Amino acid sequence: MSTFAKRERLLLADLLETAGPEAPTLCEGWLTRDLAAHVVVRERRPDAAGGVLIKPLAPRLQKVLEEYAAKPYEELIQLIRTGPPRFSPFQLKQLDEAANTVEFYVHTEDVRRAQPDWSPRELDPVFQDTLWTRLERTARLLGRGIPTGLVLRRPDGRTAVAHRGTPVVTVTGEPSELLLFAFGRQNAARVEKVGDLDAIAKLTETKQLGL
Repeated sequence: MSTFAKRERLLLADLLETAGPEAPTLCEGWLTRDLAAHVVVRERRPDAAGGVLIKPLAPRLQKVLEEYAAKPYEELIQLIRTGPPRFSPFQLKQLDEAANTVEFYVHTEDVRRAQPDWSPRELDPVFQDTLWTRLERTARLLGRGIPTGLVLRRPDGRTAVAHRGTPVVTVTGEPSELLLFAFGRQNAARVEKVGDLDAIAKLTETKQLGL
């Protein structure tokens, strides 16, 4: 049975292939070639991938990313499609789902929503619930550095607190849209924001959301 992570992986690979290596993405400073290199390095170079979170490793990560970005674009796409190497822990279905469902969903939308003619995808309720579960678990980590209080609310009223503080901004939307918002794609997420106007402005422009 196909998993959500596998589905989003293949969709991302198809979108990257169609867009070509020089298309824009929502990741600041990255073209599609850079995004493809990031995905491959994350799965295939654990010795460097830690630089995303560990600052002393960041220079090494940047060097490895540049090396992979210089590879033929078609090779990067194929590496994304085929997935991690044989003995990678990402080969385990449970770990793949836990680590890659959100990763590939967000990056798929990074490619889609950087195009001028994009429109929201119709996502099934089970996938929306899966994204909500991931968001509930990570909301406080994603919102730890922001300058306002932040509550994420589904249309059915369920909420997750991303940051305690005042003034409070409540952001309402489908889990998929709230996830993009919490991962720093505020301007591309289809959500409704309610609260102090200055706080909303700060929240919309902050670069402190996400990992």
